[in-house]
This record gives sequence, C-alpha cells and structure tokens, in this order.
Amino acid sequence: MIFEFKKLSFIILLSILLLIFSPYTYSQAGLGKGRISGEVKDEKGNPIEGVLIVAESLRYKGTKLQTYSDKKGHFAIGGLGTGYWRITASKKGYTSSYIEMYVRQLRKNPPITFTLKKLTGYAALMADKESFEKIDRGNKLIEEGKYDEALQVFQDFLSKNPEIYQIHLNIGSCYLKKGDLDKAEEEFQFVLNKIKESFQDYSSDPQTSLRAFTGLGEIAIKKGDFESARNYFTKALEISPEDEALAYNVGEMYFAHQNIDEAIKYYELAIKIKSDWPQPYYKLGLAYINKGNFEKAIEVLKKFVELSPPDSSQSQQAKNIIATLEKMIKK
Repeated sequence: MIFEFKKLSFIILLSILLLIFSPYTYSQAGLGKGRISGEVKDEKGNPIEGVLIVAESLRYKGTKLQTYSDKKGHFAIGGLGTGYWRITASKKGYTSSYIEMYVRQLRKNPPITFTLKKLTGYAALMADKESFEKIDRGNKLIEEGKYDEALQVFQDFLSKNPEIYQIHLNIGSCYLKKGDLDKAEEEFQFVLNKIKESFQDYSSDPQTSLRAFTGLGEIAIKKGDFESARNYFTKALEISPEDEALAYNVGEMYFAHQNIDEAIKYYELAIKIKSDWPQPYYKLGLAYINKGNFEKAIEVLKKFVELSPPDSSQSQQAKNIIATLEKMIKK
C-alpha cells in the first residue's frame, strides 16, 4: 500500500515537472527564439513613431506579442516560434496595414516595411469612435424630432472640426426636417461649393455630392419648383447611375407631392437598373392607377406579385387590387 502511494506521488510530481518545464504549455504555445524587425513610414517616407505592432500566431489562437515603433519608425519583436504569423501595424489617424509571413527561429527573418496612409477629412472622422458617436447621437435626435438639440450637437462638433465640411449635410438634413428650407438649401449648397473648391469635380467625393444634390432636389420639390428638382436629381443620378434605391426614392418624393408623371419616370428607372426588385413595380402600379391607366397598373402589379414572396401582406394587397381593377375593366 505504501509502495503504491509512493508510486502515485512520483507520477504526479513527474507530471507537474513536465508541465512546468515543457516548452509547449498553453501559455507558451507558438513562442520561441524567432525575431522580426522593420520600420513604419508615411506616404512621404517620414518615420511614424508610436505605431502599435502586433504579431499574432496563425496557428496558436490567442498567442500575441506587441511593441511600438520608436522615433525613427523602427520596431523589433522577439520570442516568436517557427510558423506563420500575422503582423499588424496600426495607429489612430492612419490606415492600418498587415502582412502574413513565415517566421524562422534559426535564420534571420526579412525586414518588414509598413507604409501607413494618414486619414483626413471625413475618413478620419469615421475612424474616430468618439466623433462618430457624437454624429450618431445628433442623427438620432433628428429621428426623435428634437431638431434644435440635434443642431446644437452638430454645431458644437463643427466648431471643433471646421475642416469636416461633410457635417453640413447633417445640419442641412436637420433644417430640412425642421421645415426651414432656405437654411437647408444653404447648407447643401455649401457642401457642393466646398467639393468644387477642393477637387474641381463632384465625382471626387461621390457620396457627399450625391447626398447634397438629393437634398437640394427634395427642397425644390417642397417649394414646388419641379424643374430645379429634376435638374438636381439628374446630377445625382449622373454621379450614381446604377443606384436603383436613389431612383426609387426620387420617385417616392414626386409621388408624395402628387407629381405622378415624374414619379413614374423614376420608378421605371429603378426597374431598369434592377429589374428583379419588386418594390418599384408596386408603386408604379399605384401611380398608373392615379393616372387612370388600369391596364398598365394590372400589368406591373402582376409583375410585382411574380417577384414577391407569395405569403407577404403586400403581395396579397396587390392581388386584391388586381382583382378589383379587372372587375372594373369588365364593366
């Protein structure tokens, strides 16, 4: 009995020693004597200090080593095991970059060079979590109908970040929702002027230009200036000609203001861009009903039913409308 106890104690002790001294324990998985080094610079070739360099084992999940680049942009990390590693360089205000490489312990590994692009303008804003949260809060206030509070958030942000001209889109949208069309128009026009001044071409900042032109188009509709609205929407679609949602939304604006002929044009354009999207067919059918063209309404509503889920409530509504129109035609 004593012999068996001593034997068991020896086995437990041996297991503990192996666990302590094994080079492949869980906490040490993937580590070794390998070393990597390199430099980080910007697009002009200047060194970037304080860049976080993270080496992550692709074989052993959770095994990471890290360091920061020095004043000359240089960095080095030791203790890597043989195998594939992902090396990532990141710093606030810059784009991140990474490479995957095979690290050796007994040979010198090739030097790494990262070139990080400095973020500017709206891209820098979106990469800044704190700034993004402020803009998001302002947009939520607009959704809640708290326009003055939203304007205060945007104006406070603009006072600290005057170079971010895109924030004028949010301010313009707020004024538009509030019903102050003249101020909204000033904000959207300011954005377009800024783009023209900075790039000479609206396509250089397409998303911003698109929103500005669409905003001006909506203002023109509300003012009853349909000719100006058509010009603004035409420019927006020139920037994004394959945007079926834009064409559909323009149709919705015209439909809401009972300009049925213009609504039909844009619903048809949305269908032309994306022929298997059912929603424009439904609204096009309603537009034709408004025009008294029941045969055309039945035609496009049947297409809507064909493309829509058969059990959807809107599909059932379309079937009911078709049945009613067919009865009216027979009479």
